[in-house]
Amino acid sequence: MLENIELIFTDLEQMLKKLKKASYEANMEKFRGEQGHFIDEMVRFVKESEDKDAASKQIGNDFAEGVKNAFSTGGKIKGRKQADMNFFMIYYVFPAILLTKEDCADTVCAGLKEAWNEKLGQNIGYTDYDSLYSTFRNKIFGIF
Repeated sequence: MLENIELIFTDLEQMLKKLKKASYEANMEKFRGEQGHFIDEMVRFVKESEDKDAASKQIGNDFAEGVKNAFSTGGKIKGRKQADMNFFMIYYVFPAILLTKEDCADTVCAGLKEAWNEKLGQNIGYTDYDSLYSTFRNKIFGIF
């Protein structure tokens, strides 16, 4: 399950660079198009499971282990890379899961967040696309 999950971070640097309202919208659309199969696999697994909480924990553990194995050196991911991956999770992975509008989407996110924080020694949270999108500013006096 979740073979090659590290590929979900393929365009990480590009998608976090100069993050603005218009680019975030385009980036999310691109992310969902190119990496949506990972999101669909996670959501489908939890949706089809009898015990959704246990399934979301399994998905979270598989995801975090796959990322840790792919990106760690000596059992730890380097600081800058870890910070970028945390932001990517918050800005793209969690909102993309919630955008599926499936009843179990929040459960999937909770399992991912818990495993991410535990296995990678982090403390991230998650929110939905609309909440993030609304925090971006439009151009001020046409300057930015």
